[in-house]
Amino acid sequence: MANLISQAFKNKEKKLVTFVTGGDPDLNTSLEIIKTIINNGVDIIEIGMPFSDPMADGPTIQLSSNRAISNGIDLENIFTLSSEAKKIKNNLPVILMGYYNLILYFGIEHFVKKCKENGVDGLIIVDLQPEEDEDLINELSKHDIDLIRLITPTTDEERLKLILKNASGFLYYVSVMGITGQKSADLNELENSVKFIKKFTNLPVVPGFGIKNSSDVNNICRIADGAVVGSSLIKIIEENLNNKEKILSEIDKFSKDLKRGTKL
Repeated sequence: MANLISQAFKNKEKKLVTFVTGGDPDLNTSLEIIKTIINNGVDIIEIGMPFSDPMADGPTIQLSSNRAISNGIDLENIFTLSSEAKKIKNNLPVILMGYYNLILYFGIEHFVKKCKENGVDGLIIVDLQPEEDEDLINELSKHDIDLIRLITPTTDEERLKLILKNASGFLYYVSVMGITGQKSADLNELENSVKFIKKFTNLPVVPGFGIKNSSDVNNICRIADGAVVGSSLIKIIEENLNNKEKILSEIDKFSKDLKRGTKL
């Protein structure tokens, strides 16, 4: 069977990818949030592995990581969330996103095996350079798990070719230089970048960073194969920490609206 991520992109519809930090604000609420988003038709879900020093992330995602860690969330909990997500919708691609240290500490082979057992289809490892990915790639390819690569506005042709060598699933285009959740993408620049990348690969290109709402999603989907939204969802959690019902009802409304943004 082909990997679920490639299958998701088989039809030409634009994809909504959402990011939430696993275990934020707590394990049960996190699962309810994931369930809500899945039931509202998200195409791919990214679950963040909480990390104490998430250097590519803005304050919103850093704080969500801190909340999860202070509630004792560990990788075993993240694997549980992944397998629960699969129970809700078994053909939904699940991606774990995070930093390489966590995987090294857990043990590469052990980590990838747990990914396979718990329905993980892909990984995004923010700080893993293509020069250093061989150990992980070897394990992932045994289990048909994609390594989704980040490409930035400053990636030149030579670097792009190196990144593409082991990239699979789709390419995550960092549409804003800097950290997550900051300013919005420049659509002209984005269009040029997507055209440039597509000269070298057939992989779908999905921008993330700086995509805040349904109209951003719509603008991005006119240019690329989908859009990733993370910080705006996490902001809802942050702003309603004392009211779990409100978190869920706001995320319900917001994720429905985001999905509408993919319809061109």
